[in-house]
Amino acid sequence: MPTSPAASPLPNSRTESDGSAVIRVLSYNIRSMRDDTAALARVIAACEPDLVLVQEAPRFFRWRKKLARLAAASGLVLLSGGGTASGPALLCSLRATVERTEDVLLPLTPGLHRRGFATAVVRFGGARLGVLSCHLSLQKDERQEQGGMLLDRLAALDTPHAVVGGDLNERPDGRTFGRLAAELRDGWSVAPWGGEHTSTPSRPHQRIDALFATAGVEILGCGVPVGHPGVTEADLRAATDHLPVLAALRIPAA
Repeated sequence: MPTSPAASPLPNSRTESDGSAVIRVLSYNIRSMRDDTAALARVIAACEPDLVLVQEAPRFFRWRKKLARLAAASGLVLLSGGGTASGPALLCSLRATVERTEDVLLPLTPGLHRRGFATAVVRFGGARLGVLSCHLSLQKDERQEQGGMLLDRLAALDTPHAVVGGDLNERPDGRTFGRLAAELRDGWSVAPWGGEHTSTPSRPHQRIDALFATAGVEILGCGVPVGHPGVTEADLRAATDHLPVLAALRIPAA
């Protein structure tokens, strides 16, 4: 897993004297926790995130308990999503003050998997942030429609700043990825850090997972946390079938 030549430690989370906040955000497809959950928790905990935007969270039998256990093992709490959002979920640290959450189910295309968004509005100090986790369709036309729904839902959060993370099932040269990157700021493109490719852990060769932020959010670094303290290659390979995306962001005070 090669690292970026410019890789350096990401800034730690903190609240500034002007009310702005530096936060760490992690986006991670966890494959319904069907792999090594201890390795998964170690990767998440080592990244020290304030927010985790999960895809493929458990959706069926005792899914809330499974997510809550993962959150606790990672030093976090369950914020929203899971079965009620058909896969996307949000975890957060106790540093976050939660204003509201909403799980959104998207229209079902017959024969295809049901998709949804996990959303929230949170505050860190004087900074207020909309959050959305997504896992877009494997089918191109449906994925394009979902990209538009994502942007509409983000606008409906009515926050000055927002972050989106997810498994897009598409590379950066794809139409839906490009539409999101035209409206939002793609973290890796703005401030590459760590590794680029997220699929697959054993042979990273494509970037289909990403973190985006709205204008006004300063992206301090974004990428796969290879070489990050406490994150081992063995754990990344064992945890799930995607690599995570970690970003440090500075959110202005509202």
